[in-house]
Amino acid sequence: MSAIAKAFVAAKKGFAPALKTSSNPHFKSKYADLSGCLEAVNDALLDAGIAVYQETAECSDGVIVETVFLHESGEVLRGGKLHVPAAKSDPQGYGSALTYARRYSLMAACGIAAEDDDGNAASKPKPKAERGGNPLDQIRSAGSGDPKPEPKPETKAGLPLLIPRSETPHSFHPDIGTWFEAYERMARTVAGNGKTPPRQAMTKLRELREANEAMMGQLSPEQNARAAAAYKKRLAELGAQIEGDPL
Repeated sequence: MSAIAKAFVAAKKGFAPALKTSSNPHFKSKYADLSGCLEAVNDALLDAGIAVYQETAECSDGVIVETVFLHESGEVLRGGKLHVPAAKSDPQGYGSALTYARRYSLMAACGIAAEDDDGNAASKPKPKAERGGNPLDQIRSAGSGDPKPEPKPETKAGLPLLIPRSETPHSFHPDIGTWFEAYERMARTVAGNGKTPPRQAMTKLRELREANEAMMGQLSPEQNARAAAAYKKRLAELGAQIEGDPL
């Protein structure tokens, strides 16, 4: 176990917090989804020669998941089994329980916690603006207790394109079609400028989408489908594991 123990300690130094970037509409709360948890640890583990995977076991009333770390030396470190009961005895109920179990098993095995990005950002210095860099790198930090400004669907200046944790819109646009094109241009810049590490770029894409949820509701079905497809494609190109999380 000496090889994997040394490698795991080295990897843990590079773990990031699992950001609460998904919304639970039933409880009106934020949570760290499975993709966010994997993004927080996967790069650091692979850099240390460790692959993480999850095993399931037979269970009559829910799911049992165990997170396993496999080192390139052949040594294995097991995180222990986690049982989660299914709320309903149907595919959706078991699927929800499985995703929930995978998320919490991974967080427990890696020793990471779900953390609001606002609180995390408040402890860091403000990033300096850089010509040609990521436009979201210029986001003003805010305290974890500061309420985020509610997006206004329309103002006298037009439709606002918002950036996270900023009280000042990035730009205004005369109609929803023009706004959508500007949003897509910014999303492409965030995902593909080449100066932001993939894991941070994925987080910034999620933040950009969440900040503009109110405006997204005004898109046509065709525009919504286009935006959803482009969002998933960008995350996949950055290395995210796309998986539904109904919880």
